[in-house]
Amino acid sequence: MSILTLMQAQLETFSAGERQIANTILDDPDMMARLSSIELARKSGRSQSSVVKFCQKLGFSGYQDLRLEITRAAAAARSAPLDAVHSTIDTGDDALITAQKLLSSKIKSLQETLGINAPGQMDAARDMLNGAARVQLSGVGASSLVARDFAYKLQKLGIPVLFDGDSHIQIAHAATLTESDVLVSLSQSGTSLETLRVAETARQRGATILTVTGLHPNRLAELADIALRTVTDEERVRSSAITSRDAQLILLDMVFLRLVQIRDGAVELISGAAEAVAPLKL
Repeated sequence: MSILTLMQAQLETFSAGERQIANTILDDPDMMARLSSIELARKSGRSQSSVVKFCQKLGFSGYQDLRLEITRAAAAARSAPLDAVHSTIDTGDDALITAQKLLSSKIKSLQETLGINAPGQMDAARDMLNGAARVQLSGVGASSLVARDFAYKLQKLGIPVLFDGDSHIQIAHAATLTESDVLVSLSQSGTSLETLRVAETARQRGATILTVTGLHPNRLAELADIALRTVTDEERVRSSAITSRDAQLILLDMVFLRLVQIRDGAVELISGAAEAVAPLKL
């Protein structure tokens, strides 16, 4: 995981002063190649000693080590070719190279996504869902597909679920939620107006909210009781929601498996669902 990704992932855990330093760096990482610690302190409105302590908190011995690592990460972030169709995949790549690059991109995204979400956070999400009277799933676009998949999985565990691909119906569902219900809201950007409207309605109704969004600060995550985060490589060059979809899936699959492990009769319910549809297969 790059230092820029790590800083973005930890942003909400930083103190106000640390966040000022981090945001100054994240807003323009290229400038770090020419900034001294005194200059960074001045730009971020903090003291030089605060900058040094920030470096040490991130695991570096001092400012020079952090500056070097950020310079490397910034250079790597600029390395996507102009004719890339997805991350580092070029229009001239053959099928084998495309497959290898895509696989590498997916593996990196999944590993980093699991790495930034603490096990305790995942289990807190599990417990939230396990104790819910009803669970509503919300998402638009590619996130709607992931929401539908998770809704299906929860239904197989006997959990009452609300889901509809129509965002207006999602809003109507949210208007019926109570303090005993949970909304699971998915949006890579965290800025989809329909998804935000659903979450705001659920919040007004007193429901508990679990969100799955990208690393960057966003309004949807701010509404959450528990906010899970995804790491993708689609910010630089994006042809479609590929690694973000996979990252959302692995987080919710992990929560689902943890539910299966603690719910009485879960395995039997899943087997029963499979047996019920078995006669429909040739």
